[in-house]
Amino acid sequence: MTDVERLKKLTGESDEELLSLLLEEAEAFVLSYTNRTRIVGGLEKAVRDLAVIALNRRGTEGESGRSEAGESYTFDNAPKHVYDILKQYRLARCGGHAHEAKQSKDISS
Repeated sequence: MTDVERLKKLTGESDEELLSLLLEEAEAFVLSYTNRTRIVGGLEKAVRDLAVIALNRRGTEGESGRSEAGESYTFDNAPKHVYDILKQYRLARCGGHAHEAKQSKDISS
């Protein structure tokens, strides 16, 4: 199942173009935050979580809170559990460079 298909099931959103765009934006954020050039296995869920958060926050961009009909809402950038995952995979920069392990190739016998 692709990430777009997963998001469709999780959110009920049927606009695949929108979901693809939100996934691309979330992936770009994750790569930038972690100083990586590719998404590794443990970061895939964080990318999807950020895409769902972005979908749910549509129309409230730039707001830190809102009150309507006696109810008050506050918005975080992203939940702590997402940042906890990102921090585990974040690469340190040394001399302006992040040193990432090269991807190993599968050798078939």
